[in-house]
Amino acid sequence: MSEGRCSVALMSSTAAPAKEANATGPKAMELVLVKEQNGVQLTNSTLLNPPQSPTEAQDRETWSKKADFLLSVIGFAVDLANVWRFPYLCYKNGGGAFLVPYLFFMVVAGVPLFYMELALGQFNREGAAGVWKICPILRGVGYAVILISLYIGFFYNVIIAWALHYLFSSFTAELPWTHCNHTWNSPRCSDARAPNASAGTNGTLRTTPAAEYFERGVLHLHESHGLDDLGPPRWQLTSCLVLVIALLYFSLWKGVKTSGKVVWITATMPYVVLFALLLRGITLPGAVDGIRAYLSVDFHRLCEASVWIDAAIQICFSLGVGLGVLIAFSSYNKFTNNCYRDAIITTSVNSLTSFSSGFVVFSFLGYMAQKHSVPIGDVAKDGPGLIFIIYPEALATLPLSSVWAVVFFVMLLTLGIDSAMGGMESVITGLADEFQLLHRHRELFTLLVVLATFLLSLFCVTNGGIYVFTLLDHFAAGTSILFGVLMEVIGVAWFYGVWQFSDDIKQMTGRRPSLYWRLCWKFVSPCFLLFVVVVSIATFRPPHYGAYVFPEWANALGWAIAASSMSVVPIYAAYKLCSLPGSSREVRACAGGTSLLVSANPVSSAAPPLARGVGGWRRRKSCWLPSAKTRARRAPHPRPSALRLAGHARVFPRTGVPAVPREPPRRPRVSVLVPQVESTELCSVRFSRRLPSTPAGPPGPPGARAAPPVRMWRRNNDNYRSQFSAENPGSRSSFLHPLLCSY
Repeated sequence: MSEGRCSVALMSSTAAPAKEANATGPKAMELVLVKEQNGVQLTNSTLLNPPQSPTEAQDRETWSKKADFLLSVIGFAVDLANVWRFPYLCYKNGGGAFLVPYLFFMVVAGVPLFYMELALGQFNREGAAGVWKICPILRGVGYAVILISLYIGFFYNVIIAWALHYLFSSFTAELPWTHCNHTWNSPRCSDARAPNASAGTNGTLRTTPAAEYFERGVLHLHESHGLDDLGPPRWQLTSCLVLVIALLYFSLWKGVKTSGKVVWITATMPYVVLFALLLRGITLPGAVDGIRAYLSVDFHRLCEASVWIDAAIQICFSLGVGLGVLIAFSSYNKFTNNCYRDAIITTSVNSLTSFSSGFVVFSFLGYMAQKHSVPIGDVAKDGPGLIFIIYPEALATLPLSSVWAVVFFVMLLTLGIDSAMGGMESVITGLADEFQLLHRHRELFTLLVVLATFLLSLFCVTNGGIYVFTLLDHFAAGTSILFGVLMEVIGVAWFYGVWQFSDDIKQMTGRRPSLYWRLCWKFVSPCFLLFVVVVSIATFRPPHYGAYVFPEWANALGWAIAASSMSVVPIYAAYKLCSLPGSSREVRACAGGTSLLVSANPVSSAAPPLARGVGGWRRRKSCWLPSAKTRARRAPHPRPSALRLAGHARVFPRTGVPAVPREPPRRPRVSVLVPQVESTELCSVRFSRRLPSTPAGPPGPPGARAAPPVRMWRRNNDNYRSQFSAENPGSRSSFLHPLLCSY
């Protein structure tokens, strides 16, 4: 049926010198093999990565120091939510009893997911989208998390602008939120907070100077009637937002070389300030009552489902998984970095910071409750109301209040900056790794990203900007993040395979993850995330701000924002399935990550050496691997090549010998010509059952020893022998899965 001819001629560059090929960098070509009755048809041979110039084929930059990476991850994970969210949840859900579900979910889900993202980025050395070469059908997950990070940047930078506005306002002899004698105050403003001061003589509600300063002096909320009446941007907040955007740009424009230096200040300053505030807080009257309320243990609350739900949701959001930031940061690590130790250190620091910040917050809340003779429940809040109303009100009553206010808002500024840097780095790295044009012009691309963020953030600094802020906070960073993490862990554990992922980690750290981690990745974490996603949808409540209830069209707009990121996953999967030629089974195999990735690019001598010989093989799982005795007697190559197999094909980590997946029996042995392509032209070739091999190219540089062929062997009569040689691009192959060759 098939004839031994090609429909197009192969490029004359097949026999290009080895030295020139190495100079121009690796070439990636996708060969989709479609089985016929008597042979194989090669269709749509596409060059995936165009030839690069010598200046473009540079190694990926890495962190200057290991501490730069740790501080960047800690600075991103420890954000404003550690100060305004966790202490309130702990107080609301039984005090110290809340630590039981919190630590339980941290161990079985939080740390495994954190560890998985660090290992995924470090091994593949790509951004949030590029790592999904392990499972191409789920590359949409990477684009989804990039989009979510971009959405978060639209409103998260506004919080930093608020903190900067408060910081500038603190350089006065008297803080502007101390009394009710300012132009923005209303007749309802009252300096006293007491049980009988909640309503005036006419029954109107009373407000505090701190609350009116935030809502009327900073936000100008009284000049807006809702989302349909936003008004113009306030020039004070816009100026602060410009400073925040400029600070972000100059922290990110040179990559990790600059951001790694900035985090030495932004990641360490909050701990210095928290310690100073703790020393001041525990000396205040009523601080003991506040701390006692924070740590009061009520184990009966553990019988309530809401306590466990709050703990599960807090774990997902406090660690920052599912935003692509951890993948982006770890992609700049050295290949042999111990990512397991990094995961344990950073998650422990994050949890300890959340717990210790509760002492700072509730020592001041206890002081406020005693000063105004009200229960702690009346002053305990979470969200922006805690750090922009309650805490400034407490600081205004202290001696040297302006000094303490400056210290506090400097802490908020540093907490927000490094978290915003992480979100922007996720977007920049994820897209720059996908598109080489953006990578070559990173500084200009970074400028475009921060400018786009600034323009869309202007909606949040209008008179009704707090309504836009609440809408984005409620929808853009809620269920969509949980869905993204769920699809991420399913793709790694079930499509790519836990066993293969463990092999990747062993190549980096020299130690395979224990059974506990593999069980968490494969079963516990997916079930946990599925539970959280279902609960978050079932317990959905429309957003509101104070007495303002969002209209129906606003809720529909919010769900459209959430769906815009989640829909990227099925849309890209459908596109991938429709764009691949071949039968449905072969398309599923290619898109699902069962393709073979062979990289024959020279690497350092620290890489696993290729084994020679084919004797002494043993069966392990569904693969044939060499026995330990055979591996011990094989001499390593002086300058070996790196061999990596993606999908179901695996590499033995020490010898680099691939283990071939089991094939269906009684398939005809065929020969496939693998051309060396150096252009983006398509090549559609039909092969007969056997084609002669093309001559090998010229040898490499003088004195260099050629790499031995990479051999994949199977025993038994119904298995096949397949060989791919880095020095002979016309070698024979009988691997019937779609093939992705990089050489």
